[in-house]
Amino acid sequence: MVPILDRAIVKLLPAVPRPVVQRLSARYIAGTTLDDAARVVRRLNDKGKLATVDVLGEEITRADEARAIAGQYHDALARFDTDALDANVSVKLTALGLELDLDLCRQNLESVVVDAAARGRFVRIDMEDSSTTDRTLALYRELRQSGHENVGVVLQAYLRRTIRDLDGLENVRLCKGIYVEPPDLAYREYEAVRANFVLCLEALVAQGSYVAIATHDEHLIREALRVVGDAHLPRDRYEFQMLLGVRPDRADSLVAAGHKLRVYVPYGTHWYEYSVRRLQENPTFARYVAGDVLRRVLRR
Repeated sequence: MVPILDRAIVKLLPAVPRPVVQRLSARYIAGTTLDDAARVVRRLNDKGKLATVDVLGEEITRADEARAIAGQYHDALARFDTDALDANVSVKLTALGLELDLDLCRQNLESVVVDAAARGRFVRIDMEDSSTTDRTLALYRELRQSGHENVGVVLQAYLRRTIRDLDGLENVRLCKGIYVEPPDLAYREYEAVRANFVLCLEALVAQGSYVAIATHDEHLIREALRVVGDAHLPRDRYEFQMLLGVRPDRADSLVAAGHKLRVYVPYGTHWYEYSVRRLQENPTFARYVAGDVLRRVLRR
């Protein structure tokens, strides 16, 4: 009964008051400002963890907004140097103007990649829903072919096409994927997604790609440790990645065992859209939102 209740609550999330969503999603988001993000990255670095910082902004509708977000990435890269932080950046192409104009997006993306390269930093191009996959991979390949080696991309194991997309990709973050896709494009069964994740990971390791293993699933963490162990993969050829606020104790244990661990640190004023998506991804946590709303009502 509980999973059914959780799914029902998820559908009601858009009706939940924003202050409640903000309070309950605070564990997933550094804050609204670069100062907030820098403070969180420092705390992670002090625990032996690396960071990848994302400026939230998937809902932009104007070219000037896309340029402004690119500007925030430049600010973040400069701040990493000023504060001596061990961090890179992750970018969503829709935030840089992908749905507005491809050339605009390309210019914004390349400017961030060039700036990062000059500072010895790395840029991860995030993957969004399946309507963006071809364009995302095309822009990634363009940059690599132009000599930009400080850029990587993301693949999502729940997409059926992923096993074909990974061929020749030099640097990949592999995750399960969270967007709602039709069954002809994506695996829906939990175990099928897990199985494809392991299959894709094995293929990436076999072809010599640098792999960022992005999962909180204990089964997949154990499988990943088996795959990299069986391949005798040097520890500078892979890393684990987790979201801010999710399984920090497990992240600590991976660091203690000598594995590289990077935490995804989002910040910015577009926190609401990100929060709702994360809560929808985690139905059990969404139940706590409902409980909080009920307590507020009872107090009144």
